[in-house]
Amino acid sequence: MELSDLKQKLQFLGTELADQLIAQGQVMTFPADTIILREGQYVKQIPIVISGLLKVITRYEDKELLLYYIQPDESCIMSFSASLKNEPSRIIAMTEEETTVLLLPAQEVGAWVNVYPGMNRLFYQQYNLRYAELLETINQLLFGRMDHRLFHYLLEKSRLKGDKLLNIRHKQIAAELGTAREVVTRVLKRLEQEGKLKQVPGGIEIL
Repeated sequence: MELSDLKQKLQFLGTELADQLIAQGQVMTFPADTIILREGQYVKQIPIVISGLLKVITRYEDKELLLYYIQPDESCIMSFSASLKNEPSRIIAMTEEETTVLLLPAQEVGAWVNVYPGMNRLFYQQYNLRYAELLETINQLLFGRMDHRLFHYLLEKSRLKGDKLLNIRHKQIAAELGTAREVVTRVLKRLEQEGKLKQVPGGIEIL
């Protein structure tokens, strides 16, 4: 990415802060399905997504659960929190598709929050957003029917990717929803019978 393009992308944080981030950050592009932060790893760099999409996952024993997505112009509040407390990460951050991120030195981010209103506002907004998303996830886990959860999950993934055809397998859906593959297969068949989606060789098409 050209320096001028990156600076333009970061203008929402303010010119002075954008210059600081460019000077001390590192731009990297990762292919799809690349883990950029592992559970138990100490956070040395905090990402701001420039393009693409990250997903944040929690894992317990052999089960995983999708917590939320990180879109362009967003960052990872849980990475930020872990870095401030110097604690190991409790989440996994992975690319959903080819993704370009600006990796910021964690020790500097804590100082920038106290100096630059743009950085403070970014993480305050991220905290509010993720808190609301986690509450919604909990509500769906406790009270939501699986067919509603699964279809909402597919609609959200379709919206984020800007494509009604999702290249996704039953096993991945089951892992991200914290359920069994057999349950996903059964519910997808029901949703297909209801005319909400179509299972095709390339994945799942939202109708």
